[in-house]
Amino acid sequence: MTIRRRLTPRQLALEILVRLKLLYPDAGCTLSYQTPVQLLVATILSAQCTDERVNKVTPALFKRFPDAFALATAPEEELQELVRSTGFYRNKAKNIKGACRMIEEKFGGKVPKLMEQLLELPGVARKTANVVLANAYGINMGVTVDTHVKRLSQRLGLTKQTDPVRIERDLMLLLPQPDWENWSIRLIYHGRAVCTARNPACYDCKLSDLCPSAEIEASRARAKGL
Repeated sequence: MTIRRRLTPRQLALEILVRLKLLYPDAGCTLSYQTPVQLLVATILSAQCTDERVNKVTPALFKRFPDAFALATAPEEELQELVRSTGFYRNKAKNIKGACRMIEEKFGGKVPKLMEQLLELPGVARKTANVVLANAYGINMGVTVDTHVKRLSQRLGLTKQTDPVRIERDLMLLLPQPDWENWSIRLIYHGRAVCTARNPACYDCKLSDLCPSAEIEASRARAKGL
């Protein structure tokens, strides 16, 4: 019997969390930023785009438009050109400009610290709000669910949901609140390094004895005589 079968869902999540901390002790937000508004903008740009690509774009963007006021009053066409390589650049430029305008007009030029207020900003859903609150302000209001967190949480048997908001609710019930954001960051690291979308390296995974998907893959390999 694998270790996984002897654990409750919460015990399983906590054991995975412990191992992720050992595997990625220095894991942190991989977006480059200096202020909360820069983190907000970088996170908006990261939708359907890698953090690596975003970090190549933001130095020039923030040099030209360093704060909320500058971004709110920036020519939208110039914003589009600066963020073009991140994809969906027209919509992203529009949302960045709109979000920064609201920050200036409604929130006194400061990125709000409340989830409800962040969700009022154009282009901001729970994923972006969670990243900003946790990394800019140290406030864990939820679990950031990106494509890696969604995929790995499902593979590890921690949720059967497919909607990110419902996945987040499941994870919030299993994990201690102080670890909500570092869970996501470390799971993202693991998703990039080991548990990739197309070819997960189950044979080299330190979570394999906790993972029902790895067990299935091992059974398939045995059936093929591998």
